Amino acid sequence: MDNRQVADKIIEAIDSSGRHYRDSLPMIASENILSPLVRRACDSDLHGRYAEGLPGKRYYQGCDDFDTIEEMGISSAKRVFNCRFANIQSTSGTNSNMGALKSLTKPGDKITAVSTADGGHISHARMGAVGVRGLDLVTYPWDEDRMEPDIDAASEMIRSEEPALALFGQSVFLFPTPLEELADVAHEVGAKVMYDAAHVLGLVAGGQFQDPLKEGADVMTGSSHKTFPGPQGGFVLSDSEDEKLHRRLNSGIFPGVCSSYHLHHVAGKTVALSEFEEFGESYSRDIVKNAKALGASLAAEGFDVLAEERGFTASHQVVTRHGEIDSGAGRYAAAKLEEAGIITNMNMLPGDTKALAPSGLRLGTPELTRVGMGVDDMQDVARFFARALLEDEAPSSVKADVAEFKGDFQSVHYCFEPGSAYPGLQ
Repeated sequence: MDNRQVADKIIEAIDSSGRHYRDSLPMIASENILSPLVRRACDSDLHGRYAEGLPGKRYYQGCDDFDTIEEMGISSAKRVFNCRFANIQSTSGTNSNMGALKSLTKPGDKITAVSTADGGHISHARMGAVGVRGLDLVTYPWDEDRMEPDIDAASEMIRSEEPALALFGQSVFLFPTPLEELADVAHEVGAKVMYDAAHVLGLVAGGQFQDPLKEGADVMTGSSHKTFPGPQGGFVLSDSEDEKLHRRLNSGIFPGVCSSYHLHHVAGKTVALSEFEEFGESYSRDIVKNAKALGASLAAEGFDVLAEERGFTASHQVVTRHGEIDSGAGRYAAAKLEEAGIITNMNMLPGDTKALAPSGLRLGTPELTRVGMGVDDMQDVARFFARALLEDEAPSSVKADVAEFKGDFQSVHYCFEPGSAYPGLQ
């Protein structure tokens, strides 16, 4: 295969991936799609430019127009998240966490966080950003029934361990964290409080989850491409009046963990922020409504849906168990669902210890909502799950019906110029 054939093969694979998602039900909770205007911002000359520093304080010439973009983005982010400080430069949620950890801790400091086995993100673990920063990690006692830190036991642990930083937030994130109680304890022992809102950032901004910066978090980080429907990237936010902290947070991102920080994505974030100011409340509200309806519909079909006694979820996520702990049942279910045209991810649940052989699935509604699906459609989605996993119907038969169903949902909603959700495909 010569070099041109390699390039053609890559384009072919890109188009194939687009068709795969177009004809399927994309339900990975960490994914979303771009509006036409955000896509235009990302597919621009800015993709190859540099603007190290802050607006008006650059290390390169030629940044006047980008200064305008970033200044408008910072102002919009402060309005959207109702806060005093916003950095919109980071290239991902994990990148945001790395920059914030650099700003708030030093190597060897003790940190408390949610265990990955209980739904914590890998960046909160020794294998991720916490380990890169050289921090001493202690994980919270966990309430499996409520899917949140055990308030009393976690409070006792924080008082005993006296960490430099108490980190909250999860990758499996069904319900708001009992943040006010735990942040008070953390501040009592002199710890800073950081809330990783990567998954729920759009729900927070839309007023549908919790307001961490008003509940005790000194710093909130997040991704710009999950429930917040922008391009891949991140945010670092704070409502503190401490300008020294603001400077540390800015320097934690640049020069801390970024040199070029993907100007086309910053421009896309800024457009997404403007669209969120217009449509974000309704979008985030509909995401949660759909997730609740999906949880109820899956349970009605006979699935083991976690947290039924709490209404299954208060976020964009629904979590299902498909077999015994560490059985690999989640891996098997995810593979079988993809054969049937439903894209999900296997996920560890409380008790699981094998990341590649977990018992559960984590399901999300951001993209289904973004293409116009509503509460009633979640019953149809759950029926497809049941046909594929409970009734053992031929995957090809389910897949054909999924593609027909998805054909009615091909446009991006909650944006200024609704358009094709999967552009360029025939």
